[in-house]
Amino acid sequence: MNNHEKLLRKNIGKKIKLARTKASYTQEQLAEKLSLSPRYISQLERGIAFGSATTIINLCKTLNIDSDFLFNDLIQNEKPLLLEIEDDKFLENYMKLNKYNKAIIKSLANDLVKIQNENDCEKNA
Repeated sequence: MNNHEKLLRKNIGKKIKLARTKASYTQEQLAEKLSLSPRYISQLERGIAFGSATTIINLCKTLNIDSDFLFNDLIQNEKPLLLEIEDDKFLENYMKLNKYNKAIIKSLANDLVKIQNENDCEKNA
């Protein structure tokens, strides 16, 4: 397995963990629902193992996620987005927010980027 594949697996594993956390399942509970071992769930989340198509489909159904959640940014971007996020706890908390609060965070982040860009332009002028 090359480094690129390792990064892809880790990214997918982080997303599986996020979805599991959002669904309020422990690794043991998810393993039981999928008829898998908790150790295998841990390996999936750490990117050590990669599930079969059937396992991925069952994960998506059980965690109530779309396969796009797991794969879309990996297909459209060279660099996996989640690997750039340094604070996993922030992302876990964000995944627990309702749509309204997620919209507030998105708006706030957009505003902060605009302010930062304006400040950078002023410094460079």
